[in-house]
Amino acid sequence: MTEVFRVGEHVITEAEIPELLKRYQLLPQFLQGLVIDQAIAEFTCPEEEQQAAVQKFCQQNQLTSPEIQQAWLNANGMTLEELEALAIRPILLQNFKEKTWGPKVRSHFMTRKSSLDQVVYSLIRTQDEGLAQELYYRVNEGEQTFEDCARDYSQGPEARTGGKLGPVSLNRPHPAIGKLLSVSQPGQLWPPRPLAEWFIIVRLDEFHPAQLDAAMHQRMLDELYVNWLQQEVQSIAANYFKRMSSPPASV
Repeated sequence: MTEVFRVGEHVITEAEIPELLKRYQLLPQFLQGLVIDQAIAEFTCPEEEQQAAVQKFCQQNQLTSPEIQQAWLNANGMTLEELEALAIRPILLQNFKEKTWGPKVRSHFMTRKSSLDQVVYSLIRTQDEGLAQELYYRVNEGEQTFEDCARDYSQGPEARTGGKLGPVSLNRPHPAIGKLLSVSQPGQLWPPRPLAEWFIIVRLDEFHPAQLDAAMHQRMLDELYVNWLQQEVQSIAANYFKRMSSPPASV
């Protein structure tokens, strides 16, 4: 077996590397790097982008002088060319993401939109049905504010905020509450209804529909990429483990 590293008296061979990566829980990260390298191999970036990327990398890693930069290279066993390749990797990866999934972002966004919309809502919960009816009447008739009723009578942590919760994604509250909010207009107050051991009063305060702006585009792009990367890594790892567990072929 070919020697790769020597640690004290211990010689690390090629055959040991996969097992050591597993032991130190580095195999997924290692495989991700290999998959990404293969994916971005065909991409390049202009010289000015490369220079800007290297400058940004040095700033982020506080490589503020040639001496410090060289010390960093020595400590990491890297050349200047390898540092430059590392610095432009995020640019190449972004180009790969855009080319591969950019045309699919809108449809992915529309599929996910119901869980991306956000709401601010108010909640009162009590185990006393009669009290719930009384509190609803007070709020609905303007005799007392929702906030005061929540602070005085709500039996959950929302009492500390006057009943107000959010902003949260529409799929974060209990499904029954989320269903109410999804068909509410801002300011709409719902009469008490049972939910588990509680009687709840719900009001939608604000509705913030998700927008496919630049930040959301990137979020959707990253989701599609991460899903793909996980599947690729799992497939490679599964094939490797299957091969390692198979008995050797008989001669």
